[in-house]
Amino acid sequence: MTTDTETSMDGHSAPAVFAAKGIDVTPNKDKGLIKVIKRRGVDGDRPMIGDRVTVHYTGKLLSGKKFDSSRDRKEPFCFNLGKGQVLKAWDISVLSMQRGELCTLLCRPEYAYGEAGKPDKIPPNSLVLFEMELVKFEAEVLTNDGGITRRIKVKGDGYSNPNDGAAVDVHLEGSCGGHLFDCRDVRFIVGEAEDKAVPLGVDRAMAQMQKGECCVLYLKPKYGFGREGKPEFKIGPDKDIVYEVTLKDFQRAKESWEMDLNEKLESATLVKLKGNQYAKTGWYNQAVIQYQRIVSWLEMECGTGMEQQKRIREFLLTSHLNLALCFLRLKEFSQVVESCNKVIELDESNEKALYRRGEARLLCNEFSLAMTDFQQVLHVNSSNRAARAQISICQGKIREHHEIDKRTYANMFQKFAEHDAKQVGKMKKRKWNQGLKSNQNGEVGIKRRRRSQECPS
Repeated sequence: MTTDTETSMDGHSAPAVFAAKGIDVTPNKDKGLIKVIKRRGVDGDRPMIGDRVTVHYTGKLLSGKKFDSSRDRKEPFCFNLGKGQVLKAWDISVLSMQRGELCTLLCRPEYAYGEAGKPDKIPPNSLVLFEMELVKFEAEVLTNDGGITRRIKVKGDGYSNPNDGAAVDVHLEGSCGGHLFDCRDVRFIVGEAEDKAVPLGVDRAMAQMQKGECCVLYLKPKYGFGREGKPEFKIGPDKDIVYEVTLKDFQRAKESWEMDLNEKLESATLVKLKGNQYAKTGWYNQAVIQYQRIVSWLEMECGTGMEQQKRIREFLLTSHLNLALCFLRLKEFSQVVESCNKVIELDESNEKALYRRGEARLLCNEFSLAMTDFQQVLHVNSSNRAARAQISICQGKIREHHEIDKRTYANMFQKFAEHDAKQVGKMKKRKWNQGLKSNQNGEVGIKRRRRSQECPS
């Protein structure tokens, strides 16, 4: 049954009306936020913490004076639920709504604008009314490519999150197509989850989870089990999977600023070995995590002596080179070029960096730039047959594209010529028709004049 309530009432009647018709949606039931449903929504899921929600709203004082409205702007408002991006009243009330629901909220000051109010709009310590419509909601996107999305079932405690290298204790429940294939408690090192058959997406989500949090992660194949699938879990290739993850506990690893240079160098040795192991087995995303850790530790370090400076330089060179190789395998060519540029800043004649940058540029169809890179490789090492072969490929590709361009422009010019010829033909035909009509009109006029002369006056 749909219920309605007046939006214009005095400060004494409003609480009474809402108390009679509304629902207290505050967690501790202190009646600081009362909701009256005006139109029920669609049965089904409700939003969860972290979801990206889209709402329409109108805010009024109890006097009925409007102070804000998305409808007046003709544009709905979006925010991440439960993240403190909006009024406390909104974070709480939207959690209770269904898609399409329209409701009115009576908000006490502590859930709205507080003791201060809002200058020129809302007096101090004001109760306010909001008409709120939940247009839609969707899972929170954790990666730029949309490969990991999250819905939080239970909010965690505190503000600390696991970092790369942290030891985490989690409970996992993995499913695919509604079939539960993984249910266990497991401890792993963030950045090395693959060692425990935990997918990359779960590993990468750790950095945004809090102790005690329970969330549902929706993983695309890149962040799940990829093209190979997971035979031991009976997961085929290129399957989307879902993991419900509870972060029970964690111990953070030392941050860069908490380590002295010797600690960083010692840790870099172990992390490099781990990265190499991942790269050799084809786990390139996992290898990238390890090499990037080394770069984050050492890229701003100078060292106090020749030996330290040498080791720092070697670690940075190999890490960027290995990153370039991994990104090449992952087909992330702009990242390849960026990593190679870092190497060339340290060693302008680095043969591997020049070659890998050339490979990336060739695969991006930047043939002239690629050929320049391969020519520089030959300048460094004239016996590099692979570079010589790549130059031939670049030259062939450049010729091929020139031929395509020639044909394209030839066809273009031919079409222009045909179009111009048609236009000229149309123009001639139009002029001929105009001339013919003119002659016809002239003949008609002469005949008329002759008849008028022959007729008696």
